[in-house]
Amino acid sequence: MADHPVDEKLPPLKMATTGLQHVAAMYAGVVAPPLIVGAAIGLSATELTFLTGACLFTAGLATFLQTLGFWKIGARLPFVNGVTFAGVAPMTAIVASTDDKSDALPIIFGAVIVAGLLGFLAAPVFCKAIRFFPPVVTGTVITLIGISLLPVAFGWAQGPNPAGDDYGSGTNLALAGITLVIVLLLRRFTRGFVKQIAVLLGLVAGTLIAIPFGVTDFGPVADANVVGFPTPFHFGAPQFQVAAILSMIVVMVVSMTESTADMLALGEIVERPADEKTIAAGLRADTLGSALSPVFNGFMCSAFAQNIGLVAMTKIRSRFVVAAGGGFLVLMGLCPMAASLIAVVPRPVLGGAGVVLFGSVAASGIQTLVRASLDKDNNVLIVAVSLAVGLIPIAAPEFYHAFPENAKIILDSGISTGCVAAVLLNLIFNHIGGKGRDAEDVTHPMEAGEEISETSRTAVAP
Repeated sequence: MADHPVDEKLPPLKMATTGLQHVAAMYAGVVAPPLIVGAAIGLSATELTFLTGACLFTAGLATFLQTLGFWKIGARLPFVNGVTFAGVAPMTAIVASTDDKSDALPIIFGAVIVAGLLGFLAAPVFCKAIRFFPPVVTGTVITLIGISLLPVAFGWAQGPNPAGDDYGSGTNLALAGITLVIVLLLRRFTRGFVKQIAVLLGLVAGTLIAIPFGVTDFGPVADANVVGFPTPFHFGAPQFQVAAILSMIVVMVVSMTESTADMLALGEIVERPADEKTIAAGLRADTLGSALSPVFNGFMCSAFAQNIGLVAMTKIRSRFVVAAGGGFLVLMGLCPMAASLIAVVPRPVLGGAGVVLFGSVAASGIQTLVRASLDKDNNVLIVAVSLAVGLIPIAAPEFYHAFPENAKIILDSGISTGCVAAVLLNLIFNHIGGKGRDAEDVTHPMEAGEEISETSRTAVAP
């Protein structure tokens, strides 16, 4: 019996190039949190490079846990893990409240370790929520994931610095547009391997085109060391403060909610729907990776939704490809000069490719909604209200400005609020009291056994 595409091992060259494509898609998201937190602390350029490399290294380790796994740890899906952006706001708040800035990172690391261990213990309970994620819920959440990521791509397209004179300039937008067109042309007029690595080729071409415009900066390569290792607890032994721990526990809940939605989305795309066992194993990998990350000076880890878009677009579903990407991340963490090569790619070029990647996630969500029985008024209301709630942070970023900072950690995540709204509304309309409940509408595909027909399977392919 042939292996499922998720367990397929590709030829070495194809494995390496497609794995590198995953790294290129998520690199900016991994390095942004350490750059922001490090700048808030006032780290030197050398220490900031060290912190960034450490986050790349720990992202690779967390990706290994998720893709290869061991025991009951790891979803064993093509799932990229890295530093979650949800932790940036509380971490910068911790920095601001710390008198001695040299204690900030040890306090953050202590809080992440505790939150990670508690999340690991809670994973078997948290995963049981899967029965409350039928297509009407998962389709809504997957759509929100894609829509929530698109503003990131639009921001990248405008340039690296919102305060810069060239932010949103014609040059930056043109580079983003050219990269987008190159990716589209490669996807339309090429076949096989070249078509599958269209995003990577688009990034390379966009970077080369950007050189005459002075947008490509090779400075990071020239200044980087060849070898470097993230020495355990380089910034000091972890410190444990209650307020910091509580704030990171909230982030962990948000992260686990988003990871559950991401696993459900990815399971549909690769045609291996995620059941309770898979989600529990995936959450254990997320939380264990988060607990181990601070040992090597990294932050809380979570799934990267943008890479789901890459899987959907390329149709390369092998988890070993993503594991190869994890290997590149580890090498980048050990070789700052290698890590700096990805940093050469101009932000507008990343933005052009991001439009395709993130839009693919939203499209996958819409395809999932196709089989959510939207001819029923109850399900239409669930989707309508959940999308509206989830879009608040995007459409009105200051909507929750009067709420406490800890509350805003959750409320400012449209994916989390939209997910909670969809689950609650599905409970009210399709579960509680049994009125109007239709088994076809409220049952997750894995619970329905073989309700996934060939038609419904192809509905989630891009």
